[in-house]
Amino acid sequence: MSSEEWVQHAIWWQVYPLGFTGAEQQGDPDGPVRQRLDRLVEWLDYAVELGASGIALGPIFASQTHGYDTVDHLRIDPRLGDADSFARLVEAAHGRGLRVLLDGVFNHVGRAFPAFRRVLEQGPSAPEADWFRLTWPDGAGPGTEPGYGDFEGHSELVALNHDSPAVVDHVVEVMNHWLDAGADGWRLDAAYAVPEAFWARVLPRVRDRHPDVYVVGEVIHGDYPGFVEASGVDAVTQYELWKSIRNALAEGNLFELDWNLKRHNEFLETFVPMTFVGNHDVTRLASALPEQLLPHALAVLFTVAGTPAVYYGDEQAYRGVKEERAGGDDQIRPEFPTDGPESLSELGMPVFHVHQELIGLRRRHPWLHTARTTAVELQNTRAVLESRSADGTRRLRLALNLDDQPAELPVPGAVEVLAGPGGLHEGKAGLGPHGWVVVGD
Repeated sequence: MSSEEWVQHAIWWQVYPLGFTGAEQQGDPDGPVRQRLDRLVEWLDYAVELGASGIALGPIFASQTHGYDTVDHLRIDPRLGDADSFARLVEAAHGRGLRVLLDGVFNHVGRAFPAFRRVLEQGPSAPEADWFRLTWPDGAGPGTEPGYGDFEGHSELVALNHDSPAVVDHVVEVMNHWLDAGADGWRLDAAYAVPEAFWARVLPRVRDRHPDVYVVGEVIHGDYPGFVEASGVDAVTQYELWKSIRNALAEGNLFELDWNLKRHNEFLETFVPMTFVGNHDVTRLASALPEQLLPHALAVLFTVAGTPAVYYGDEQAYRGVKEERAGGDDQIRPEFPTDGPESLSELGMPVFHVHQELIGLRRRHPWLHTARTTAVELQNTRAVLESRSADGTRRLRLALNLDDQPAELPVPGAVEVLAGPGGLHEGKAGLGPHGWVVVGD
């Protein structure tokens, strides 16, 4: 099955494994192996119950701290396990019909990355000196530390030189190695910081061996379609939609959402984005919106086009605020209960059930993967969003009410309620305060 065939049904449950499993924040790449990935296996049935069809993993390769300072791309972080535990995870996931997406950090590495260590030890004559963007002082020799490019001012994250053929070869080797080991795709971390031409050299060689691979690049802003076309990735992360969903609901300005949905529809002419309302880098949804509006965000996510991802804990209304400081990600990357899903608090179950309801809707209407969504009724705090199949033959409508007062919104031709607490009567959606409903013809 090609990636185009299976990705149209994909709904990811995104997990940050180091946090999820309670791994130590400081790692020793040569330390003892702890089989923590097995804890994730214990949650796969929960992912299936949620409705996910795949798990999107954060960094799992050997590093010294948060996983994004990679030391060895070809080895599982010993805080999480080893090649055998990865094999068990993949086998268990595939046995449940779950795909596995890996997080590839190929823009930068940690200072303990062996090639960079050799550069520090041997100076300009080191065989891997061209792997990095270095500036050497006059008379540099062994033991001289060069100036070097880094990731957004973080000196512990050493930028790779993406013009180096050796770096191209290395990334091709890493991607193919883990696809050979059973992974189904890659998220490319900080893809926006890497020249598109680099991905255009890497990805054809990966696809030659794995034609069904799915590759999504992390891109925050800019020319999404241009990046996709120049790089050869299948998709990018839809941060514009993420931001507009949150802003529109929090500020009572559904016109902002409408504007971004028009942009979203345009992107679909080139690619299908990865969509989300929460991830490992942002404040939790339940900390960004009032509780009564969480379902509205989810209803938009699961009725517009895209490949949706749910960040672990968001389905339980976990809270956490992203802070710009050392340790500022800790709240949003927590450990999950050690004794399995049965120990989760009942307080999160209402939001879990909303996820189940909407994911079920999404899976019954796979054409939503490429649907075009337009506002057919639009006010600051009330809207009807119509999603139509790409061929125009199928539709459903989402009615939203952000007000403290009930509302009736026109949905002519609708004959059934597909999801949500709202009602349907004589061509109108009846919504309570902060109500929502999805209706079909």
